[in-house]
Amino acid sequence: MKEIKAHIPMQRIPAVLDALRKSGVCDISRGSGCWNLTVSRVQRLQTSDDPGLQHYALDLAEPVVTEAKLELLCTDELADALVELISEAARTGRPGAGWILVSELARVVEIK
Repeated sequence: MKEIKAHIPMQRIPAVLDALRKSGVCDISRGSGCWNLTVSRVQRLQTSDDPGLQHYALDLAEPVVTEAKLELLCTDELADALVELISEAARTGRPGAGWILVSELARVVEIK
């Protein structure tokens, strides 16, 4: 099993979620192939070329860019397809707009 984490611009989340739904590869509602899809708002410590995206976080005393962190679990066989799908849907045309990380999970235990 794999864990996929994608750090992407907030405005691209609707397109990514729509692409995941429409793909048929990751059907969250039926629990086939993908599980535990979560989206969190995070702050990346980085200045932006677009001043409209950057703000100053008082609690961190740093300039930050707010972005989304999408996380999901998937079967090994679906990982490459999901990475491609997320990458295409999250594309902004700007370099450094986000990252996708894939990790191998040594053990997964479902709590019932």
